[in-house]
Amino acid sequence: MPIIQVQIIKGRSDEQIQNMIASVTEAAASTLDVKQEQVRVLVTEVEGKHWAVGGKAKE
Repeated sequence: MPIIQVQIIKGRSDEQIQNMIASVTEAAASTLDVKQEQVRVLVTEVEGKHWAVGGKAKE
């Protein structure tokens, strides 16, 4: 059973997140030759002030 963890910066709509989950699930199922029902996707939203690139927070 594949378990996929995705971390994103907060601010996307529920629809965007659901579409991403569906796409990731489809890709994992097809490439790993498993049923979509076997794929788990865990999404963690992170505040921009806690997400840094090059030593600077995104927010």
